[in-house]
Amino acid sequence: MHHARQHAETRTRERRRRLAHEAARLMAEGGIRDYHQAKLKAANRLGIHDDASLPRNREIEDALREYQRLFVGGSQRDALRVRREAALRALEFFAGFDPRLVGPVLEGTADGNSPIALQLYADDAEAVARFIEEHRIPAHARSRHLRLDRAREGDFPVWVFSAEDLSFDLTVLPEDALRQAPLSGMDERPMKRASAAQLRHLLAEEEIAGYESAP
Repeated sequence: MHHARQHAETRTRERRRRLAHEAARLMAEGGIRDYHQAKLKAANRLGIHDDASLPRNREIEDALREYQRLFVGGSQRDALRVRREAALRALEFFAGFDPRLVGPVLEGTADGNSPIALQLYADDAEAVARFIEEHRIPAHARSRHLRLDRAREGDFPVWVFSAEDLSFDLTVLPEDALRQAPLSGMDERPMKRASAAQLRHLLAEEEIAGYESAP
């Protein structure tokens, strides 16, 4: 009985691993941005339909990181570096709104299609709209549903625009949300985020690592 249960658990674990890697491949090669969509498409392709075998979003992200390290290499690293450097310029440009970098560009899973996602903090969301208008940035207004913490959630203004041939995605949050990052839709934990100073430090560390690994 114990042996049968152990065998079933091992099989479920193996299915989860296969699904996570297939979902990661679909995201890397097919440009799918949504973890849930990638997970369901992978399950369909592999013919695995039991819920226990569905991997968590974080498992897919880990598999995506591994896939990019093994198969994408230099081109993905270049795309990531370009986006992080552009993100730093954007953080400096929007300095008046205590901006933070979030998402794949910070996490290290960005590719050539990933937008640069920033969170700006202002109690007067229109102040961001006025700033964008004053600088003649042709941005499109949208909204995004986020959970600020376990008790608060809502729809927040988003501005989307292109600059330097890159896509930027700005979410405007109330100033008190600066104390704790909003909850990630991936695992319900506070999002990883970085200020300009933190991103500058990350870029410097990467440059040093690059020199050290050079032949």
